[in-house]
Amino acid sequence: MRAIIQEAPGGPEVLKVAEIERPEPGLLEVLVRVHAAGVNPTDWKGRARGTSMTGVALPRLGFDVSGVVEAVGRGVTMYEPGDEVFGMPRFPHPAGAYAEYVTAPARHFARKPAGIDHVQAAALPLAALTAWQGLVDTARVQAGQRVLVHAAAGGVGHLAVQIAKAKGAYVIGTAREAKHEFLRGLGADEVVDYTKVDFAEVARDVDIVLDPISGDYGPRSLETLRDGGVLVSLLPSVGDDVLAAAEKRGIRAGWTLVEPDHAGMKEIAALVEAGRLRAEIDSVFPLEEAAKAHERGETNRTTGKIVLTVVR
Repeated sequence: MRAIIQEAPGGPEVLKVAEIERPEPGLLEVLVRVHAAGVNPTDWKGRARGTSMTGVALPRLGFDVSGVVEAVGRGVTMYEPGDEVFGMPRFPHPAGAYAEYVTAPARHFARKPAGIDHVQAAALPLAALTAWQGLVDTARVQAGQRVLVHAAAGGVGHLAVQIAKAKGAYVIGTAREAKHEFLRGLGADEVVDYTKVDFAEVARDVDIVLDPISGDYGPRSLETLRDGGVLVSLLPSVGDDVLAAAEKRGIRAGWTLVEPDHAGMKEIAALVEAGRLRAEIDSVFPLEEAAKAHERGETNRTTGKIVLTVVR
């Protein structure tokens, strides 16, 4: 099968197309023929350092998958060959989604939502699960709460806006002015241009902050939160000063790392099928142009998700 590999850490140019052996599904696993694979910041960060988050050297990249079940391993009863599925297999262990086939535990996938194609479906898993687990599982968002989403037009952010709205929240998003109309179209109630206004001065009485940026956004976000609120960081760099300040005000603060989640994927699929969640596609590249996809992602100026198409 064709797959993207790298033989050294470095820039996008280290990504190469190679012919490698097709995997076989093991116990409780499925083999999925990949039609499309999402591209995420964790991919180009892993490429640059030459290791996965778990320390595997020169990992095969990619976690977001949408495709068709090719074969099932022993013990799998929930899928059959021909079923369309999408998911985030094996994260944070290397999954190798930039390839024609992947294997993973069956419950790392869910049935692809009806009515969307594989490109749309491949854009969802990692980013949508990150938003879902941060807002629903961790922060336990409720109708009527005020939710502040940073980088609201990004891969995670634009899905978080929609998930929070689907839960009945009032949503404030930070983004450059050029992306405000896009965010209002997704349902954002307020949009703050962080390049012109200090969000900490205009966002007030917030119940939940979802922060994929970290740095000084942590302490500044505390200023927006009411006592007893929740600060969810998507990066592990929440400082002790932020945690101490949060504790004094009864604010729950910490970071969350996304994990494979069959139940969460089913919830996401249901929102998609109900017309309440969609992935914005920034750009699409063929598998052979994975390096160009990474170059695009590393501009940090994307709106929504980048996707690789795999099936010719």
